[in-house]
Amino acid sequence: MSGARLPFDPGRMKASADAPAGGDGLLRVGDLCRLIGAALRKGLPARVRVVGEVSGFRDRTHWYFDLKDEEAVISCVMFAQAARKAGALIENGQQVVVTGRVDFFDKQGRTQVYVESVEPVGEGPLEVRFRKLVVELRALGWFDAARKRRLPSFPRRIGVVTSRTGAALQDVIVTAGRRCAAVEIVVVDARVQGEGAAGEIVRAIEWLSAEHERLGVDAVLVTRGGGSMEDLWAFNERVVAEAILKCKVPVVAAIGHETDVTIAELVADERCATPTQAAMRLTPDKGALLEQIAQMRARSRAMLTRRLEHETKRVESLRRRRVMTEPTEIVERARERVARARVDASGAVGRCVERSESRWREARSVLGVIGPMEVLRRGYSVTVGADGKVIRSAKRVMAGERIVTVLSDGRVGSVVEKTFTTENAQKRLTTENTEDTERRGERAKKGEGQMGLF
Repeated sequence: MSGARLPFDPGRMKASADAPAGGDGLLRVGDLCRLIGAALRKGLPARVRVVGEVSGFRDRTHWYFDLKDEEAVISCVMFAQAARKAGALIENGQQVVVTGRVDFFDKQGRTQVYVESVEPVGEGPLEVRFRKLVVELRALGWFDAARKRRLPSFPRRIGVVTSRTGAALQDVIVTAGRRCAAVEIVVVDARVQGEGAAGEIVRAIEWLSAEHERLGVDAVLVTRGGGSMEDLWAFNERVVAEAILKCKVPVVAAIGHETDVTIAELVADERCATPTQAAMRLTPDKGALLEQIAQMRARSRAMLTRRLEHETKRVESLRRRRVMTEPTEIVERARERVARARVDASGAVGRCVERSESRWREARSVLGVIGPMEVLRRGYSVTVGADGKVIRSAKRVMAGERIVTVLSDGRVGSVVEKTFTTENAQKRLTTENTEDTERRGERAKKGEGQMGLF
């Protein structure tokens, strides 16, 4: 059958220096692996180009990942030198074309592609869904740092949502117990991958949120170990993100490896790279707490010692004062001061009384000189009307009105016959004086004549 490719027959291959001795047809494992590798190298082109979706990507200096499609999966390795030439990291779910050679890895019995170059050709369907949901939830503010809550410093209990059979739970329990055994762990079992996983995760978070007061749960940890994007997809579902958002206590998410990023981690109050790191973040370090307590005890002791020394010195200072060493002498001196003060006060009071009496006598003397009675004794009088008011003007008195004149030794009542103002009285007085002068002149003339007779 011309042109037909015959099935692989190890017997047709040349014997190598490592071929087993004997003709029984038995092969050692190493022999078989070398035969497989030789067959692959002989039966395949030196270079192949393969398109597929990246899964399980791990960056450990060299790049390790799987390339898959709907039918199969093959392992790939890209050494550091080639990885540096590739530039940006590839991501899980990304569609790429890899160029390299196919070989058999003897030590692990695995066929893999040794990648020399990688070219992205687009995103896988899961990656498209992921990016679309990230854009939507970021616009809603679900990732905002201002919305994130602070984690409790000393939680009583931590609710853990994960699979009971997963390694992540053991990492959390061991780490929390080592750091602070007083913190209790409440485990709520939930599937973390596959169909129905998202619903179980949501129910677990909602139950812990509703019962957190009764259970004494102060924080919730949602976690699982590493895996492909498909394995972790439950944590990229919107319902899980919403349950974390609405949880009544702070939520920490640690999903997969450090390079894996899920929607749940973006919404959570804090993201940790691994379950172990999450347990360390949530539990206080017993050693650090004991050290803090020791420091506080030392500070308290030092403070009390300083206070005691201060008060001791103060008491000693008080004890050396004279009030303590010579109390009787101090009392006697105080009595002397009181006696002197009493004498001084008595003298001051007497002098004050004398000064007051002297001022009173002086005032009385002055009052006797300028007082109303003294004026009346000098020949003056005061006239008051029938109403008892002092008459200060002749115009105020009418003819026929009764008046009283007050003298130094009594009073005189009288009736007004006629009143004269000062102006009228002056005119009358002038007239009377003129008439009187004329009369005296006439009498003088008569007298002169008479004197002449003698």
